[in-house]
Amino acid sequence: MSTAKTEIGKAQFGLIGLAVMGQNLALNIERHGYSVVVWNRTPEVVDEFLRTKAQGKKIIGTRSIRDFVQALERPRKIMLLVKAGDPVDWTIGQIKPYLEPGDIIIDGGNSYFQDTQRREKELAAGGLRFIGSGVSGGEMGALWGPSLMPGGEREAYEEIRPIFEAIAAKVDDGPCVTYVGPDGAGHFVKMIHNGIEYGDMQLIAEAYDILRRILGLGADELADVFSQWNKGLLNSYLIEITAKIFTVKDPETGKPLVDLILDKASQKGTGLWTSHVALDLGVAIPTIHAAIEARLLSNLKEERVQASQQISGPQTGDAGISLSSYTGNKKELISAVHDALYASKICSYAQGMALIRAGSNRYQWNINLGEISRIWKGGCIIRAQFLDKIKQAYQRRPDLPNLLLDPDFRTWVSEAQPRWRQTVSLAQNLGIPLMAMSASLAYFDTYRTANLPQNLTQAQRDFFGAHLYERIDKPGLGLIHTDWASITG
Repeated sequence: MSTAKTEIGKAQFGLIGLAVMGQNLALNIERHGYSVVVWNRTPEVVDEFLRTKAQGKKIIGTRSIRDFVQALERPRKIMLLVKAGDPVDWTIGQIKPYLEPGDIIIDGGNSYFQDTQRREKELAAGGLRFIGSGVSGGEMGALWGPSLMPGGEREAYEEIRPIFEAIAAKVDDGPCVTYVGPDGAGHFVKMIHNGIEYGDMQLIAEAYDILRRILGLGADELADVFSQWNKGLLNSYLIEITAKIFTVKDPETGKPLVDLILDKASQKGTGLWTSHVALDLGVAIPTIHAAIEARLLSNLKEERVQASQQISGPQTGDAGISLSSYTGNKKELISAVHDALYASKICSYAQGMALIRAGSNRYQWNINLGEISRIWKGGCIIRAQFLDKIKQAYQRRPDLPNLLLDPDFRTWVSEAQPRWRQTVSLAQNLGIPLMAMSASLAYFDTYRTANLPQNLTQAQRDFFGAHLYERIDKPGLGLIHTDWASITG
């Protein structure tokens, strides 16, 4: 093993945390011409990495934090790829005594944005600079080009910008990285990215459920459908891998592997954070909420099995699979499901972008939504063809309050309405749950409705709690109260 010493020379970039993501990112950085020094809490992991994947490359391994820090040129650029939460604070505590003013620490994990705000403030007091950067794309993205969402001091970003632009995924309009904004802006945007990802995955799962339960499509047919979808408006990484998943057979049974996977979905927390932040900022994200709740309900497997045996739906057979009463045209329904999925997806992204705008306004980050759309076009999990349309929408109108008000999206969704409603209505009539797709449709209908029934809600609140209300015929009157109980006896 090569141990770094100050007389050997200085590496240009430091990386702490050598799980697969960390190893792949180190290889990516080195492949683009930068020397890298690495450290891991378990020395054996460093040894193995140098002996295998990093052999013969400009990657130096170290056994102590002191040697790691001293092996770096100044200002030191150190990226942490460790588990979010306490491990980040612990790692910062280990390296901080050896750092000097001007050095830069980059947290590349899925940290909560308010933790990033705190850390940036604490480190700035000692002259150290802190970048909280979202990194999306999984293991292969880390190796061949992720989408990067850095936030923090602008000058600190300029120091690392050449490296980040080199290693990021590349699309037609540049590398998939941009300066997001001050302090926690980068991790905030990554959090919302993950929330949108939850919505995307649930919407795709619901489209799959309709096709298999109403039309009885098998894995081979589903692979063909999703492959075709990936050639058009729905072209995206998630649609692409969904088509591939349906082609995989279990070597033991010969059955489609997806059919043998237990229907219990877990989560790592960023979806829940997105939900909590939306409630705090007062932004409606029903599609993303529904995706989280669908995962929660999926974990009630034993209860659901019992319920399927005791509670009957419209027409159910073994394991709760609907016995289709659909007698319409098969190709037409597939086309309708396609349009319902795309329209629902637009609503989900509209919710996510509205939440980013609200966070930017609350924390004065001045986030460029068009740029965020651009850097999501490549590298990240939610990369999709229609992100270019979102970028163009914000270029046309930077202050666009909601994607549904953009002329292109408004026109498309309006034209898709009949097929969207047909899909949701058919599934509901057959007892097939569409938590996210129906939430998207309800969001669309609510957003386009001028007069909602919350006038009654306000009357109720004023009746039992004197919470006050406004009159539509006397807008200058302000908040008023009515003694409802006295009037009604």
